[in-house]
Amino acid sequence: MEESTSREKVLKNIRNALINVADNPFPRVDFNAPVYQPMEEALDITFAQEFTRAGGQFIFCEDEKEFVRNFELLANQNAWDDVFCADDYLNELLVGSAVKMNKGDEQILKTRISLTSCEYLVARPGSIMVSSKNAGGRRMNVFPDIHVVVAYTNQLVPDIKQAFAHISNKYGKKLPSLITLVTGPSRTADIEKTLVMGAHGPRELYLFLIDLIQQ
Repeated sequence: MEESTSREKVLKNIRNALINVADNPFPRVDFNAPVYQPMEEALDITFAQEFTRAGGQFIFCEDEKEFVRNFELLANQNAWDDVFCADDYLNELLVGSAVKMNKGDEQILKTRISLTSCEYLVARPGSIMVSSKNAGGRRMNVFPDIHVVVAYTNQLVPDIKQAFAHISNKYGKKLPSLITLVTGPSRTADIEKTLVMGAHGPRELYLFLIDLIQQ
């Protein structure tokens, strides 16, 4: 009986609140106004600073040829002998490179390193926006131990608000079933406050940013 009485009290309060609507105490608030102060640095510099602060590895490339050279060098230094990439354009860029590339679905469960594109780069938090419509879908952003992302300078946006506005314009009513932000390698300290890398996804995250102006 007491539970029913408590429930009725709560419902009564809700009904009264709906009937007696209070006036908005802040009627002149501009909810579309910017939340943050303008960034002092360029978008690429701000992104690089925040991305590396979150534990990511940032490599700037003046053009696609430099990307290929830098990727081969990184792969050689880390003994990457097998990289999975489902993106046809990236595979074309790396044709003839010394890095062995795979793209067949049968290789996904065996791969340790993935190479993907992304939707946008959000400068202020240093985050990478990815979606299920990127080549490789949902799997390549979380499954491998090492995730390598390739992006261009025209994919840089200041804040999350602009990123979602761009992706909404890009896909219209057919938005991807998954849109997420990746900020640094996967990590957790839930267990005894001990930091563990790669707990829920890649333990290493690399971002190659290619200067589109040089293309």
